[in-house]
Formats: sequence, structure tokens, C-alpha cells
Amino acid sequence: MPLERTTASRGFTVIELMIAVTIMLILAAIEIPNLMRARMAANQAAAVANLKTIEAAEITYAVTHDHGYTSSLAQLGPSGDPSSNGAALIDSMLSHGQKGGYSYLYIPGAVVDGKVETYILKAVPSMPCTTGDQYYSMDPSNESTVVARNFQSVVHEDFISQVIKGSMGHSQTACGQ
Repeated sequence: MPLERTTASRGFTVIELMIAVTIMLILAAIEIPNLMRARMAANQAAAVANLKTIEAAEITYAVTHDHGYTSSLAQLGPSGDPSSNGAALIDSMLSHGQKGGYSYLYIPGAVVDGKVETYILKAVPSMPCTTGDQYYSMDPSNESTVVARNFQSVVHEDFISQVIKGSMGHSQTACGQ
């Protein structure tokens, strides 16, 4: 006598559940890399926007306080009451040099008559190839354009990056697609 499903039995069989879970895992494996690429693109767009925010804050600081540019990002951040030591022009995360998967490096230029005359800004991924694969720099004396460079071009000019790349296995590529 063949086994038949009675109308009283309800629920899914183990096989049906395993098939459903397998399908969900396959879909997740397809979509997770796309999600990571979208997140990286968002981090990179935010890095460019943050560089422009810092530039606008530097200009505002220089005009408002008549001290030239700041000597550090911390001077642009909040510190209770706005002053030349804490202008409250950028948020505290950005004034500490970390935000949205990028680290921000502020290099003040020459000091002339007690004023910082220029500066260079750099945005570097906190975890290269994970939070971003573009390195950005901005120099206000260069028409305030943001220059983007990928990992490979940075490695050719930067000794430390060459060492990092050299420590990767031969089968690994920098920011492999």
C-alpha cells in the first residue's frame, strides 16, 4: 500500500526546507559582493564630500579668525564654544581624522608671518580594498581639485605600499575584482 499524504498533515518536509535554505544561500552568495561594492562606492563618494567639507571649513576658518589655515583638523572641530582652537565647523568624527571607512590626513604647509599659508588633505581607506580602493588628495593651491588614485598607482610611488603588496601571496591581487 503506497504512502499517501493525508489532509490532516501540515508543514514542510525536511527536503523542502533544505531546498528553500539552499536557494536562499545561493541568492545571498550572489548579492553579498554587490552589496560590498555598493558600500565601497558610498564610502568613496563620502570621502570626496568630506574633503570638500574640510576645504570649506578651512576657508571659513581663515576668513573668520584671520590666522591663516589651521595647524590640525582638531581646530576645525567642536570644543564647547567656537573659538580659534575649536571652531565647530566640522563634526567631531571628521576632526579626529576618521569617518566612513576613510582616514583623513591633514598636512599644514609653510607658516609665514604666523599664518599657515597652505595645506594638503589626503583621504586613505581605513581598510584598503574593503572600505575603499581609491586614495584621494586635495591641495588648495592646485585649484582645489580632488585627485583620485587607485591602489596600483599608489603602490608604484609609495615604498610602504610596495612592502604591503609584497607581503601578499603571489596568487593575491591588490583589490582583486
